[in-house]
Amino acid sequence: MSILQFGLRASSFLRHWSFVIRHLGLLVPSSSLWQRFQRYFLYYRDLDFSLDISRMKFPEDFFEKMQSKVENAFAAMRELEAGAIANPTEKRMVGHYWLRNPALAPTAEIRNEIEDTLNRVKKFAEDVHAGKITAENGKRFRHVLLIGIGGSALGPQFVADALGSASAPMDIFFFDNTDADGFDRVFDRMNDLLSQTLVVVVSKSGGTKETRNGMLEAEERFKEKALRFNRHAVAVTGVGSELDKSAEKNEWVARFPMHDWVGGRTSVMSAVGLLPMALEGFDINRFLAGAAAMDERTRAPDVAQNAAMLLALMWYYAGNGKGDKDMVILPYKDRLALFAKYLQQLVMESLGKEKDLDGMIVHQGIAVYGNKGSTDQHAYVQQLRDGVLNFFVTFIEVRKDRSAERFEVEDDVTSGDYLQGFLRGTRSALYESGRESITISISEVNAFNLGALIALYERAVGFYAWLVNINAYDQPGVEAGKKAATRLLQLQKQVSEKLATDRGQTAEEIAYSIDAEPEDVFHALRHMASNNPHVKVAPSEQAAEDQFSLER
Repeated sequence: MSILQFGLRASSFLRHWSFVIRHLGLLVPSSSLWQRFQRYFLYYRDLDFSLDISRMKFPEDFFEKMQSKVENAFAAMRELEAGAIANPTEKRMVGHYWLRNPALAPTAEIRNEIEDTLNRVKKFAEDVHAGKITAENGKRFRHVLLIGIGGSALGPQFVADALGSASAPMDIFFFDNTDADGFDRVFDRMNDLLSQTLVVVVSKSGGTKETRNGMLEAEERFKEKALRFNRHAVAVTGVGSELDKSAEKNEWVARFPMHDWVGGRTSVMSAVGLLPMALEGFDINRFLAGAAAMDERTRAPDVAQNAAMLLALMWYYAGNGKGDKDMVILPYKDRLALFAKYLQQLVMESLGKEKDLDGMIVHQGIAVYGNKGSTDQHAYVQQLRDGVLNFFVTFIEVRKDRSAERFEVEDDVTSGDYLQGFLRGTRSALYESGRESITISISEVNAFNLGALIALYERAVGFYAWLVNINAYDQPGVEAGKKAATRLLQLQKQVSEKLATDRGQTAEEIAYSIDAEPEDVFHALRHMASNNPHVKVAPSEQAAEDQFSLER
């Protein structure tokens, strides 16, 4: 008999005798942990969703002490959903909650925009699947290439991995970076598929360099195959953006809007996520319904019945309101393997802020990382149990093992039983070692539950931001990185021009001549030498003394 079988049968035996003893009138005292579980286990029966915070060791008076902050957060969320300027840095409304319930939109115009876009997405996907919209050779589109970056790609990637199946009417590929080798790897997989590939280019401004580069690379590859890119291209972008104007001018297949009041990391329920979902044949109505149902539940002002507020409060407790501990996400389901990556962006881009709403330096944020169970058993759980205590864990449980017929790997034990055993066993082992955890449970991975999960974390992020008094909806650090990258690209052009007129110079010599930082010039020269066959390097004893020249 295996250890797991023994554990399962022992558990069944104990339950049976507990029942017998109770009915004999004998007292069986409940453990304090069981009592705490009953007190802090939240179950939404209508959603078949549960949240268990009983393994977080917050003190009895924690909620009482947080009452004022909680009331402020609830009030701020109500104002946000009513259309207030919730992103003061950019002076914008924040409306991703309206996407799954347009009736909440603050104006009739916004409501109509949402409903019109949703209807157009559905109709477009139906026409593609029915062969009413075809490739230039008259054949049906069978593949999608989505080109985006950040939330414009990560949301669709997460959903595709979670809901994908072999029976989908279209499969999907992604360009989600500006890695030339990454483009080539995707093209190698799609080499004979381009003639039946629909390309979806996603960029709110139309000027995002990573997305533009991917689009230009795709255009060139289509050209090499004697295919007209415009007959395969769809834009999802801001109305009037560079991309919108270009797509209209070049007569792309279709254009869909990205709303100004939806940020990239919360855009998966806009055309950004719904268009690829519809093309892949996923149920976008159920996806939106799941999010709307979770939104409704997490508007409740009763903290004990509000899963999103409870999550936010646990994050606050675990990190002392300062992000002192990392958030480890452990979904015990292969379909949710990208959930930790998705939450990295949602949580860290939203909460990682230098200043609070009053302009004070606070350096807020919560680091997020994760793997999947039970893979993590053979990876970093060793450190989680015995190493530095700088984290708290969130387990994601999916109760339904599989849709196929049950298969037993041992007598009365399935692979899914093992997965459940590893989840509960790891949770217990961590708790015994003083490690705290949260457990979220859903019945199965489907469109409805995926929408609910995403909505839960979106609202928890918003609540937490108000608990610590920061703006969750801007990203000044991202913009600073873009500006720095632009400066370095301009520097590379200056260095290239200097190489064209001078020969055999060190990085320091070139830097002096163009009033630049020698280290920046050194790295620019090394990159050029690795990728341009005309740039040559004469090595010296010290790498910093290498001489670079341009062969004509």
